Amino acid sequence: MKKIIFSLIFFALSAQAEMVDTFQFHNDADRLRAVELAKSLRCPQCQNQNLVESNSPIAYDLRLKVYNMVNDGKSNDEIVRHMTDRFGNFVRYNPPFDWSTATLWLLPILLFAAAAIGIWQYSQGRSRHRVAPLSTQQQQQLASLLATKEEKK
Repeated sequence: MKKIIFSLIFFALSAQAEMVDTFQFHNDADRLRAVELAKSLRCPQCQNQNLVESNSPIAYDLRLKVYNMVNDGKSNDEIVRHMTDRFGNFVRYNPPFDWSTATLWLLPILLFAAAAIGIWQYSQGRSRHRVAPLSTQQQQQLASLLATKEEKK
């Protein structure tokens, strides 16, 4: 009985439900182009997975949509435009530069420039305020002042 339970648990844990793409392409070049295009598009449901890596139902549907559009002779630009019209620029790993994505593209550059300017100003300020060493006369005056202060205690 223990062997049966162990076997059932082992097979249940090792079993993996996976959707298999059995799409038939006209030629191998279309298949390669469709897979590369699906790899360049992000799954709208998953966190940072492309359409090929994701096992979500929507990724499966979108993969099939990409495959069908490639088989229909659509260009990569037409397919990407269709996906961005439906899901926005989120589905692209490399979104275009426009007003809605300006912050995404410019913020890292601005933060780096601000940090570089801040470090430069900090280093310039410290070098400007360096104290010159005391002359021997000033050292003697300081020693006498400290000695008189010690005597008053």
